[in-house]
Amino acid sequence: MTDTRPGGAASRRAFLAAGLVAPAAAALAPTGLQAQSPAAAGARHSIKLGAVTYNIAKDWDVPTIIKNFTAAGLDGVELRTTHAHGVEPSLSAAQRAEVRKQFEGSAVKIAGLGTTCEYHSPDPAVVRKNIEETKQWVQLAKDLGCPSVKVRPNGLPKDVPEEKTLEQIGRSIRECAQAATEAGVRIQLEVHGAETQRVPRIVKILTYADRHPGFWLCWNSNPTDLMDGGFDKNFGLLKSRIGQVHMRDLYVEEYPWQRLINNLQDMKFEGYCFAELGDISTDGVRVLKYFRGMFRQFEGIVTPPLTAPNA
Repeated sequence: MTDTRPGGAASRRAFLAAGLVAPAAAALAPTGLQAQSPAAAGARHSIKLGAVTYNIAKDWDVPTIIKNFTAAGLDGVELRTTHAHGVEPSLSAAQRAEVRKQFEGSAVKIAGLGTTCEYHSPDPAVVRKNIEETKQWVQLAKDLGCPSVKVRPNGLPKDVPEEKTLEQIGRSIRECAQAATEAGVRIQLEVHGAETQRVPRIVKILTYADRHPGFWLCWNSNPTDLMDGGFDKNFGLLKSRIGQVHMRDLYVEEYPWQRLINNLQDMKFEGYCFAELGDISTDGVRVLKYFRGMFRQFEGIVTPPLTAPNA
């Protein structure tokens, strides 16, 4: 079956076909956007832009991430677990200090740690293991000076009432959020999972967590955002708790990227928008540059050209 969802194979091919042959990212701006006056464009809120190491940067170590993200003009990175950078809870105190030093000496910030911790299992021992692992990531984030740890819902067991599972996820995240708050870190729940990414279910999870102040959300730019009353309703339900955003191919017209970015600008969003792109090119820096250019065009903000990276 052809994968046409944002970030899928077909959309990636469309991105490459359109983006990598364009003479400049400005040529890829949405219809009517270039007609915006410089004064109006300059008045817009500029959003911090980064990328997830999944999957475009999965083979880059920390120095390469810093070099390539700097070359692409990105502000921050979400370091996803299991990738070549090796930033994991198993790092020693000295290794954590070295990673922190490398990022603090650069223009690229560690903006998030991307885990695969999840809390839907019907086995209490598995849930407890994931909670304790989340707390280890929270400590790592604190040691690195990183503001957030991303976790996820990832399923609804068939033999368990849905409401019970949603409550279990919410209560588990509340415990993690409390530990995060004590460490000066936020938990970011990714709007994730074939069933659990539906916004009404995310609202229930948030409610079962008592809307703990350490519990935030990673808006994941899913096709299901257009269901259950539509994009505007769903965004409005989660707006006050969106702490970060994952974005896929901006060339995919089926998703309302312009409305999303406008909404984030209107609310003076202070988190990061992360490009979460597949391994779609051997020239990852070039792809990230095009993503940055397209994103800034959607924002309506004129940015200076990027300088060539040092050899």
